Amino acid sequence: MDLLGNEKRPLAERSRPAALSDFVGQTHVISRLTAILSGPRLPSLLFFGPPGCGKSTLALILARAKGRPYVRVSAPEAGLSALRDRIKGKEILILDELHRFSKAQQDFFLPLLETGEITLLATTTENPSFSVTRQLLSRLHVFRLRPLSHAELLVLAERGAREAGLDLSPESLEVMAMLSSGDGRTLLNLVEFAAALPGDKLSAEELKKQLPEALARGDRDGDSHYELASAMIKSIRGSDPDAALYYLACLLESGEDPRFCCRRLMISASEDVGLADPMALPLAVSAAEAVEKIGMPEGFIPLAQTAVYLALAPKSNSTYAAYLAAKKDIMQSGVKPVPLHLRNPSTRLQREWGFGKGYKYPHAYPDAWVDQDYLPEDLVGRSYYTAKDQGQEPRLAARLERLRKRRS
Repeated sequence: MDLLGNEKRPLAERSRPAALSDFVGQTHVISRLTAILSGPRLPSLLFFGPPGCGKSTLALILARAKGRPYVRVSAPEAGLSALRDRIKGKEILILDELHRFSKAQQDFFLPLLETGEITLLATTTENPSFSVTRQLLSRLHVFRLRPLSHAELLVLAERGAREAGLDLSPESLEVMAMLSSGDGRTLLNLVEFAAALPGDKLSAEELKKQLPEALARGDRDGDSHYELASAMIKSIRGSDPDAALYYLACLLESGEDPRFCCRRLMISASEDVGLADPMALPLAVSAAEAVEKIGMPEGFIPLAQTAVYLALAPKSNSTYAAYLAAKKDIMQSGVKPVPLHLRNPSTRLQREWGFGKGYKYPHAYPDAWVDQDYLPEDLVGRSYYTAKDQGQEPRLAARLERLRKRRS
């Protein structure tokens, strides 16, 4: 406290519950954690979930409930040498942001957990399947947490307002809960922000104007970054321009690199639209060039145009599927020898071996086509590409069908 007796700790810290019975949210794991606390031994745990869902709070509750010496460390702040010193004499290590340790650094914990020298209560916002080594993951019980619901955020807002000595209307609490996007820490920071405002600025309408724009936060390095991108692409694939625009806006307004969005749109133009509209890919590439030239924030304009165009375009994944089929053959049977007539006879010896012998130059024939085999001998007759009856593809595929009839 300061000289006036005011509490200096952030409201989010002052409001942190001391027992599972006071914890708000994550009802799907509370019973399991209660059972763990009633047992004789606290196992090593990993709490995985978005920011502000209570990962660190749950770790602190468990550590304090066991009454054993513990230390809390944030991975970005601690190198392994400093960490060795900090865990001396401790039985429990609360490690925030485990994913910030490299795979090599994570190996540091393996012997400690193997011998039971330390119990690790770790947190991460990134999918542990990708951010945590398989060896370490096998020694941890993983609890996946979810964003707080609107109702849970309201409970948290009321509790925070009481702690801050703030009298807020239900409508004002609703505004804060809505703006927090499932993040309890963000919510309590909003309450603390409101506590510094004059009383005439605490109405719902005034709070909408006063609360900082920093609330449009995106977890660019965590799962939501990929989940939003995946949702945008799936919306395009499903021909829903409204959803595609929404997820594009979520990405851009949360600070996502627009070049990442450009890359995803170019991939979708080929994978999902493909030959149904051959102009889709050039449009996506042009959008990327436009974003590079004009920058942000105006770069959203060509990106929005492209997202809507791709969503409205007819869809065909025929070339994508054809490549995967060819790849499957290669993975199963290896790369087959190129037919001799397709090999370039660069040397006299190669000509003697028959390289290029019998090759027919298509441009010397009507329609720039001649009947000859191009696939390796073992694969002659194999078909990977199957045209779809979408958009421009039937027109493009008609020539292939006409030529195939000439072979027969």
